[in-house]
Amino acid sequence: MTTLTPSTPVLIPRPSPINIKPISVASLVVIAGAIYLTQTVGIKQGALWVVGALLGVTLYFASFGFTQAWRVFIADRRGAGLRAQMAMLAVGVLLFFPFLAQGTLFGNPANGFVSPAGISVLVGAFIFGIGMQLGGGCASGTLFAAGGGNTRMFVTLFFFIVGSVIGAYIFPWWSGLPAIKPFSVVKQWGLWPALAANLAVFAAVAWGTIKLEKRRHGSIEPITFVPNQKASLLRGPWPLIWGAMAMVILNFATLALAGRPWGITSAFALWGSQALHGMGVDVASWAFWSKTPQVITDSLTTDITSVMDIGIMIGALVAASAAGKFAPIWHLPLRSLMGAIVGGLLLGIGARMAYGCNIGAYFSGILSGSLHAWIWVPAAFAGNAVGVYFRPLFGLAVEKTPRLSGC
Repeated sequence: MTTLTPSTPVLIPRPSPINIKPISVASLVVIAGAIYLTQTVGIKQGALWVVGALLGVTLYFASFGFTQAWRVFIADRRGAGLRAQMAMLAVGVLLFFPFLAQGTLFGNPANGFVSPAGISVLVGAFIFGIGMQLGGGCASGTLFAAGGGNTRMFVTLFFFIVGSVIGAYIFPWWSGLPAIKPFSVVKQWGLWPALAANLAVFAAVAWGTIKLEKRRHGSIEPITFVPNQKASLLRGPWPLIWGAMAMVILNFATLALAGRPWGITSAFALWGSQALHGMGVDVASWAFWSKTPQVITDSLTTDITSVMDIGIMIGALVAASAAGKFAPIWHLPLRSLMGAIVGGLLLGIGARMAYGCNIGAYFSGILSGSLHAWIWVPAAFAGNAVGVYFRPLFGLAVEKTPRLSGC
């Protein structure tokens, strides 16, 4: 029998060799894509492609997934991921709110994601939360995990797209559910009250995670360094705080370049709808596309979200290769595969009904000052709790901290 003690030496693993071929190809794609988009669409589109790639690198190196962060808190009261998110949001509102209040950034129009808040958001976010846990990732998590070589996440992504198309098709139903008009706390309350209220909520959430984690474990996990590993800027892993700050800066860069924050899932509905259009389905007549029917036939290179989404996947491939961890496994257990299918469908439908995902509705929604974001968060968290409960049915693990006095 052995007993683990705090004095047990910890061996820091050596980094794996860089995967030369995939990192070379992915890096060339990033460079070539930036040049091509700059020449054919414009310099801003080329820059947004690069921002997307940097987001992919950030998400992979920092393992900045919303799904696991929420799951380990729900199941084990470990709150480092949630505290990193609160730090990210706090810096984000300090950056975003002043410019959204005046409506311009560097002389260009700047607008947030402000959507109706109502029943569709509650239902959609709850469904999305369940999908996060069964599918194995949120919107950003699905993209960076798939780009990093997680083959299961390609299944989740495919059915995420299918679910997004279903959500677009049933738009007349869910958009007619009871809701209040779009409400911006920045516009309605003013800059300083909006900042004070948001910062107070973030501080309260962080404080609550500390109290609950200490009560369960006696100590808290850090966000400023990587436990038992050596952080590396160019090869990973990154401390959570590095990822949080990089995400804020890159989202702010998106606002500066695109005039609106970072979003993800609108592209999934577009990709699926364009595929149906190619098969002869008149998707342009759907109510969801009635205001912008031209996007069904436009090139994806002109769509900001599509360009950034693909950039995220390529950036994650660069990061996975730099870390020496690009090694796709093609065998998927049947139960896990079913979880990816069901989870992907719920993610897609839920994101459309809730006017966004963990990025568009949660991260960028809160930074936009939208009331619908604050309805999205508790509903999605409740959905995650249900999803965590059902994960074992699909052969998916639920992380629990092992007891130190094992034998």
